[in-house]
Amino acid sequence: MSAVTVFGLCAAAAVGLGLYGLIANPQPLRKIIAFNLLGSGVFLLFGIVGRRGAAAAFGNDPVPQALVITGVVVAFSATALAIALLLRLFQIAGSTTLDGPAPASPPSDPSGG
Repeated sequence: MSAVTVFGLCAAAAVGLGLYGLIANPQPLRKIIAFNLLGSGVFLLFGIVGRRGAAAAFGNDPVPQALVITGVVVAFSATALAIALLLRLFQIAGSTTLDGPAPASPPSDPSGG
């Protein structure tokens, strides 16, 4: 079994586990983690595509590498935004689930103003 095959299987496992976690878990934080796992699997698949192109004597294809680097940056910022929104939801509703009733009044300003 070659290294490319092992990486391909790991990428498929990461995508599968991430997709399962995204569908099966109702908690938003677990969904965020599952989405990151799914994205990591896709990035690994892009890395394999770039490696296979280089192994087939086509030369190094910079497009998959550029996509992975851009994707990592976008995934990091999207995760930070999602966690910030989740923390804000927890401050307002006292829970991170979307099942509960809406708050009756807007919360007080946390800065004291």
